[in-house]
Amino acid sequence: MAEPAPPAAEPQPAASAEGGEESGTQVVTPWEVSGGQEGGIDYDKLVEQFGCSKLDDAMIARVERLTGVKAHPFLRRGIFFAHRELDQVLDAYEKGQPFYLYTGRGPSSEALHMGHLIPFQFTKWLQDAFKVPLVIQLTDDEKCMWKNLPVEETRRLARANCKDIIACGFDPQRTFIFADFDYVGGAFYQNVVRIAKCVTLNQVRGIFGFVGEDHIGKAAFPPVQAAPSFPTSFPHMFGDRVDIRCLIPCAIDQDPYFRMTRDAAPRLGYLKPALIESRFFPALQGESGKMSASDPTSSINVTDTPKDIKGKINKYAFSGGGETVEEHRDKGANLAVDVPWKYLNFFLDDDEELARIGREYGAGRMLTGEIKAKLVEVVTEIVERHKAARALVTDDVVDAFMTPRPMPWGELFG
Repeated sequence: MAEPAPPAAEPQPAASAEGGEESGTQVVTPWEVSGGQEGGIDYDKLVEQFGCSKLDDAMIARVERLTGVKAHPFLRRGIFFAHRELDQVLDAYEKGQPFYLYTGRGPSSEALHMGHLIPFQFTKWLQDAFKVPLVIQLTDDEKCMWKNLPVEETRRLARANCKDIIACGFDPQRTFIFADFDYVGGAFYQNVVRIAKCVTLNQVRGIFGFVGEDHIGKAAFPPVQAAPSFPTSFPHMFGDRVDIRCLIPCAIDQDPYFRMTRDAAPRLGYLKPALIESRFFPALQGESGKMSASDPTSSINVTDTPKDIKGKINKYAFSGGGETVEEHRDKGANLAVDVPWKYLNFFLDDDEELARIGREYGAGRMLTGEIKAKLVEVVTEIVERHKAARALVTDDVVDAFMTPRPMPWGELFG
């Protein structure tokens, strides 16, 4: 592997996408998400400021044509809405050239919440549809530094979260899950160092907003999240091949990491990773930010009981319905701010039923209590199914997914 050229002086857009006077103080970084004065996230502004592209119907239709599979609801409904060079991945796939998937999780809590499931559900669909390998990074080192948790605790949380991830149904023959504290070294760490040499301190401050009071571990971490984008970080899977593309499904707040990665890639002889990016899963209280595991009133966890789920939705889920039945019947619900409606867009598979609910609730013929009851039913079923799947994930199963092992090409790529 050639050494990189001296770092370029090209400016990167800041990770903090602030709306300014027009939209208040919208902030979107890998560690903080908050809406502007109107409360919601201005995704059009994010696309413009981050420099990514919107997914269109033609690209979604192309995915369906290449895979022979109906597009996932997250694609059909615009939940995954933006991308970077997904078209190039599809071009390569159509020519028979391989690619792999990369996603991850920062283990800072015992249980995942419903929002955490979004990238994993979609990534599983991508893996099944394209029949490609997948690497999942557990950034226990990141959470140790950002959440000030002990090393031992983040390592424990990584294994606990790994069980929830495996319960999503990933193919064990094509999936490698790793925790940074255990795996970083060898070829992976060599790539970390190569990437680090491509990024100046001024660039990392501009991209991530680090300040002088931050400890140096924070500035050192971004290359660790970047390294899985390059196939030589996984010699047990890809050998020394540098011609395998990487596609990263993630929420759009992770975009700053991969702008940096894409800038470094050609200077290191690698292909730029492609991204497919999602909207945020809103908190129960509304779209001013994303759901947080640290605030139990904002989230539905995959460990919640049916009683917990019903109580949280009925008590905390922000309603766009009228304040009285009479007002609601007269004016209908404001679907743009209604959290139960938004959650059903994520989790109700049936397109026709979803459309019917939207019409009835928006016109005031369905009441707030009725749409919340439907959401309770849908979410409870998903959580109970997840619990049953997780109960089957033993420590031996975790070890099998997390052990670096040879993966024959025939098994990896269809």
